[in-house]
Amino acid sequence: MTGPIITKDKVETILDKKFIRVFDLQYEEGKHYFDATRRPLDNIVATKTEEEFKTMLPDAVSCVVIVELPGKEPQLLLSYEYRYPTGRFLLSVPAGLMDPEDRDEENPIATTAIREIHEETGIVVDTKRDSVSVINPLLFSTPGMTDESNALALVILHLDNLDEMNQKGGVGSECFDGFSLIDKEKARELLKKGVDDKGHFYSVYTWSALMYFVSDMWK
Repeated sequence: MTGPIITKDKVETILDKKFIRVFDLQYEEGKHYFDATRRPLDNIVATKTEEEFKTMLPDAVSCVVIVELPGKEPQLLLSYEYRYPTGRFLLSVPAGLMDPEDRDEENPIATTAIREIHEETGIVVDTKRDSVSVINPLLFSTPGMTDESNALALVILHLDNLDEMNQKGGVGSECFDGFSLIDKEKARELLKKGVDDKGHFYSVYTWSALMYFVSDMWK
């Protein structure tokens, strides 16, 4: 089955701001669907060819970060980050937008992941000691409303201690309120409860990281 073909001449710009845009996708005569996106008009997903769609890069990278310390079981590294649309600090994975210069690197997803982990945790990923890999190259967030996407990256940190860890590197609107290092038992508890220890809901990317951790798929 083939769905409606949306061509560039059938897209109307409704809102065009620095950090958000809204486009009217006219998929049939007199029928409209709206797309809220960070992407400019010439790069929205709806008008890409099949080949462009299959090879496109994500808007951002979310990281599943496993910390291995001497004498301890592996732990999942999460933090509390203020999310403006919810008005609260939510239990989150290290994540961030892919910068334009990242796209020219040999591995754009790994490059973004390494930078974001340094900014949000203070930890410098050592590619000789640690490992960085791609879990999924592109996942759509809520494609019923936006074409925004995230890659999922796995980063395994082999650390002697946590002395480097801090949240001083936040940029722009980023605001943090501490870390949460959790073992498998705690991860299962959070998954079963569906909320963090404050009783607050968390994002689907946090849920994905918890599931990936407890399933041992990271090993």
